[in-house]
Formats: sequence, C-alpha cells, structure tokens
Amino acid sequence: MEQGREIGVSPAFLDNLCRVLHLDPMERRHLYLLTYQRAPAEQAQTWCVVPKVIHRLLADLTLRPAYVLNLRWDVLAWNPAGEQLFHFADKPAEQRNLLWMLFTDEHVRALFDPWEEQALQMLSSFRRDFGHGSRQSDVAELVKDLEKISAEFRQGWFRQDLHGPCQGTRHLQLPDLGAVSFEHTMLTIDADRHLRLVYYAPCHEGDGQQRFEEWLHDRLR
Repeated sequence: MEQGREIGVSPAFLDNLCRVLHLDPMERRHLYLLTYQRAPAEQAQTWCVVPKVIHRLLADLTLRPAYVLNLRWDVLAWNPAGEQLFHFADKPAEQRNLLWMLFTDEHVRALFDPWEEQALQMLSSFRRDFGHGSRQSDVAELVKDLEKISAEFRQGWFRQDLHGPCQGTRHLQLPDLGAVSFEHTMLTIDADRHLRLVYYAPCHEGDGQQRFEEWLHDRLR
C-alpha cells in the first residue's frame, strides 16, 4: 500500500486493520486513501471535551448568545448571553440537551414562537445527526426516551420532514421584552467528534438588536 501498488482489499479488512493498529481518525482516513477508497463514516462520538480556546471564544461573545453541542445535542458549554435565553444552568446535566428541552421544557417551548414550525425544523436538523449514530448509541436512546414522553416529538419524528441546514432565522419571545428575531448558524469546531458551536445574533431589521442588547445588559448586571 505504501508503494502505491494496486491491491484488492475490502472495507471490512481495512476497518479490522484500523482496530488492530489502534489508528486515530486521521490515520484511518490515510489508510483508506492508500487503497484509493473513500473512508466510510466513522463511529459516532457523543460526549467530548470542549477546547479551552472555545470557552474563551464564548466568553468574548458578550452580546451574542452561543453554546456548544455534541452529536447528541447535549449542551456542553455556553456563555452568559446564552444562559439568559435558555437557562441551561437550571437543568440537571442529564436533561441539558437541546432536543430534550425543546420538547419537554416549558420555558424553552415558550421561547420559540411559533414553536411548532421551529421545532419541526430543528427536529429535521437533528435527524441528520441521528444518521451518524448507531442503533445502539445514546443518540438512539434519546429518541426512544422522547418518543415515550412526548406525543409531539413522536408525531414529528415519524413525519420525516426535510429542511435545509440548521441556520437562518429564529423567532424568540423573550420575557419582559417580547418578540425578537435572531439570525443563527452552526459552526463546526471538531468534525471528527461532531462538536459544533451555535451562534445567535439579533436581526438588523427594526430595533430588535438595540432592544435585545439593552435587555441583556440589564440582566447581566
């Protein structure tokens, strides 16, 4: 393989070789490239550690709500502006999951207005991440648990709706402020570990940005 000769090996053989040699994701991709094959999807990872530099980035985003998700949509880190919107710190660690909160937490349900339209869009985005997990993973367990306790989740999950990437506009109803629209996007931090940063910024149209920043200043004093 190192000499670039044509050899016939199966993906199963290559995966066994990766396990025996304890290759990391980069080494695994290199092995597949040596055999002119495209590496299949790597085993999904859910729990992971947020790099220190990302914590610094979150702290620097003083007026922009932001948080970090893994493949399962567990919320691993957030900034003070994100806390004011979502109240992550109030949740026990096992329930600090964006999808769980979206369908079971009354505060988050009231925050997204209209809720149903936005919830289905986010559920469609989660479905793409679900495809990276195995049927035995904790991602699958999350879906099973939500199917048991939320009829709305169960109905939405089986609708198989398709939406675009998880970015665009979110419409939020903030306590003591009212309706504010936010542009939002999801940025990849670590592709191998499916670690993403979600960023919200008030839309420029109207006075939403000014009102939100004044509301946020009052709450962060």
